[in-house]
Amino acid sequence: MTSTSMPPGLARFNVLEEQAAFAALHEACASTAWVKRLLAARPYATANDLFTASDAAMAELTTSDLEEAMAGHPPIGRPKPGDPTSSREQRGMADASEELKAEMLELNLAYQEKFGHVFLICATGRTGEQMRDAVKERIGNAPGREREIVRTELGKINLIRLTRLVEEDAPA
Repeated sequence: MTSTSMPPGLARFNVLEEQAAFAALHEACASTAWVKRLLAARPYATANDLFTASDAAMAELTTSDLEEAMAGHPPIGRPKPGDPTSSREQRGMADASEELKAEMLELNLAYQEKFGHVFLICATGRTGEQMRDAVKERIGNAPGREREIVRTELGKINLIRLTRLVEEDAPA
């Protein structure tokens, strides 16, 4: 920490050129509305101020904003090739049996057929079995209920990603 107790990544983020700050936030969440709202509130005095702004922006996303955000997430069990973030977040599926991976593929397809988007869950720290059980439970939800669960899960993912952004040390 610096002498002002501001995490090093937050200090850097606060002074980033607009386009670079946009890119950093867009990596955390693919919703343009969310990114613009967080950019407009810069600079942030504390990481908690940034996290609070993220939660407020998430609460105001429209259905189309949520769809845009979800489009930035790969299906569980199939992280984007070359994307260390999705691979790290979906680590619980990496060592899953081939049977579990096949079951998740089927469940992902059924979920996507019903709701029109990928099954989204904050996968960090979850096992493959926990993710499978969650999709099995949530596939029975009404679309409106599922949209609000997705909003909550996106908020959790954004918090993890923003925490990493504000706490990272300066590049070497």
